[in-house]
Amino acid sequence: MITQQSIERVFETARLEEVIGEFVQLKKAGSNFKGLSPFVDERTPSFMVSPVKQIWKDFSTGKGGNVISFLMEHEHYTYPEAIKWLAKKYNIEVEETEQSDEQKEQMNERESMFLVSTFAKDYFHDLMLTSTQGKAIGLSYFKERGFRDETIKKFDLGYCKDEWDNFTKAALAKGYDLKYLASTGLTIVKENKQFDRFKGRVLFPIHSMSGRILGFGGRILTNDKKAAKYLNSPESDIYHKSKILYGIYQAKKEIAKEDNCFLVEGYTDVISLHQSGVENVVASSGTALTSDQIRLVNRLTKNITVLFDGDAAGMRASIRGIDLILEQGMNVKVVTFPDGEDPDSFAKSHTDQELKEYLENTAQDFINFKVSLLMKDVKNDPIKKAGLIRDIVTSISKIPDAIKREVYVQECARIMDISERVLFSELAQLISKTDKEEAKKHQSEKKSFEVVKKKDVEFKEIDQISVLEKEIIRVLLLYGNKEVDFTEVVEVKDEEGVVSTQKRKYANKVSNELYLHLQDDEIEFTNEVFQSIYYDIIHQMNQKDIIQNDFFVGHKNTDISSISTAILMDDEKYQLSDWESKNIYVSSYEDVLSKLVNDAIFNLRRVLIDKKIKDLIKESEEIKEEKIDLELIQNYTNLKMRLYDKLNRVV
Repeated sequence: MITQQSIERVFETARLEEVIGEFVQLKKAGSNFKGLSPFVDERTPSFMVSPVKQIWKDFSTGKGGNVISFLMEHEHYTYPEAIKWLAKKYNIEVEETEQSDEQKEQMNERESMFLVSTFAKDYFHDLMLTSTQGKAIGLSYFKERGFRDETIKKFDLGYCKDEWDNFTKAALAKGYDLKYLASTGLTIVKENKQFDRFKGRVLFPIHSMSGRILGFGGRILTNDKKAAKYLNSPESDIYHKSKILYGIYQAKKEIAKEDNCFLVEGYTDVISLHQSGVENVVASSGTALTSDQIRLVNRLTKNITVLFDGDAAGMRASIRGIDLILEQGMNVKVVTFPDGEDPDSFAKSHTDQELKEYLENTAQDFINFKVSLLMKDVKNDPIKKAGLIRDIVTSISKIPDAIKREVYVQECARIMDISERVLFSELAQLISKTDKEEAKKHQSEKKSFEVVKKKDVEFKEIDQISVLEKEIIRVLLLYGNKEVDFTEVVEVKDEEGVVSTQKRKYANKVSNELYLHLQDDEIEFTNEVFQSIYYDIIHQMNQKDIIQNDFFVGHKNTDISSISTAILMDDEKYQLSDWESKNIYVSSYEDVLSKLVNDAIFNLRRVLIDKKIKDLIKESEEIKEEKIDLELIQNYTNLKMRLYDKLNRVV
C-alpha cells in the first residue's frame, strides 16, 4: 500500500496540464487549455483542462476528473499505478507498506497481464545483455544493424533463448501465474505442455503512449522457411494491434514539439530514424493503417508525413491509408525513397543531416504523389487517365474541410490538365452519395428516437426533479463554503398584541443554509449519485466544517467524479465568458447567492409538492374513493402558490 504522505506529495507536485500534454496536444484557451478528445474521434476540440482547478472535462463523453482519474481512464491504470507513474515522472520517492495476501488477490486480470508483460520485457532485455547465448545471438544481431547501446536500452530490445520453455520456467519460478502467461500470449499452452511463443527471436516490446508494455514483436534469426519472419503477440485484453503504433511512447514529445509525425512500416525503421535524430516517428508494425492508429497521432499533431519504401507495388497497397488520414481532417505529405531503399537502410547509408534534408526537401503533397505513382500505368490510355482522376477526386472527397477540398481540386485540375468544373461536378456527386449513405445508416436510429419520443411526457417529471437536485449539488460544490447574508420574514407582536411581519437579515454558510432547509422538509434525493455526494458533503461539514472539492473530483466512483468535474468546469466556462469586452455587465453568482440558494430550495419544494398532489389524486382513483380529500389537496396547492410568490412567478 502507498502511504498517504507519498500520495499527498504526488498531488502537490503533479501538474495536470503537463501530464495530459503528453497524451493530447493542448492549446491555450483563455486561462484554460483545450484539445481533441482522447476518447472519441472528433474534429472540433471538446476536451478542456483547467490548470487553476487542476481538473479536466471531456464534453464529448462526459468523462472528467483530476490527474489520477485521467491516467486511470486513458491508460487503464489502477489508482496505485497512476500514483507510481506520476511519482516517477516527478522524481518523487514512493513509500509503501507491505500488501496483504488478500490485497494481492484483489488485483484484476488486466493488471496481472501488465505485470507479466513488464516482467517479460525486463527478462528478455537482461538475458540478451548478460547471458552467453543472448550476447552471441540477440545482441550481435542488433549491433550488426548498427544500433548503439543507448538505443537498445531506449527501446527495451531483448532476446528469447532458443529453448522450448526457458522464459516460461523463469516466470513460473518468480511466482507468475500460467493463466496470465497464456492470456498475454507469451506462453503457448497445449494440453499438459507449455512453450515460449518467441523462442529464438529478438524482441521489440510494444509500449502504450504512457509506456506500459502491451505486447511484443519478435523477429526470427534463422532461415526456417516454415516460420514467420515476424511474429506479434496475439490479440488480448491489453493488446490490440490495430489500436497502437510502435514507437508512440518514445516519439510523443517530439511529435508535439515538431508538430509533425513521420509514419513508417517497421520496427527497425523507427529505431534507425530515432538513432539518426529523427525522433517524431512511429510505425504501423506491418499492418494496414487504421482509424484508431491515426487518432493516436491526431491527439498530438494535425500533420502526418508518410514514408514509403522504394517499392511501387507496396506503395499502391498502402495508398488507402492516406484516405483514412484525410478523413480525419489531417494534413498529409509523402516521402518516397529510391528503389531498393527503406527508411532503415537510408538512415544507415547517410549522415543525420543528409537524412533530415532529404525528408524535408522530397516531401510532396498527396495529389502529386498519387499522380506521379499512378501515371506510369496510365501512359496515353484515356480510360485509365479518367480512372486516375476519379481516384484522386475520391481522396479529395474524404477531406471534411470545404476550403481545403476546393484548393485540392484546383491543384488536381492544374496537374491533370482538366476543367475545374468537371472535377467539382464529380466531387459533388461523391459527397452527395456519401451523405445519402450516412442518412440511410442513421434511419434506424431516427425510428428508435420516434418511439422514445412518445414517452417524453412520462420522463419529464423525473428529469425535472433530477435537474433541481443537481442544482443543489452544484450550489454546494461551488459556493458551499461561502458565508452570505440571508433574509427571513418573522412575525412580531407589538405592545398591544398586534402581529406584523418584519424582514430579518442573518449571516450563514451556504452549506448550512441548504442543510437546514433540506432537514426541515425531510427531503431525500431521488438520484443515488446526488444522494451520495450530499452525504459526503454533510460528513465533511461535520468533520472539518469545509467542503473539499478535490475529494469529489478524484472520487473512485466515476459517476461522482464525472458529475463533480462537469459542475466545476461549467462554472469555469461561465467565468470565461467575455461579456465585459462586449460592454455587457452581468452580476456574478456571488452577488445573488442568497437568491440562488433560496431558488434552488423553493423550486425543488414546488416540484415535490406538485408531485404529491398528483399522487394523492392518483391514489384516490386507484382505491376508488368516492370523495377525494379536497382539503388536503387545497392545502398543498396553497403552499405551492406561496412558493410561486417567493420565486416571483406569476401562475
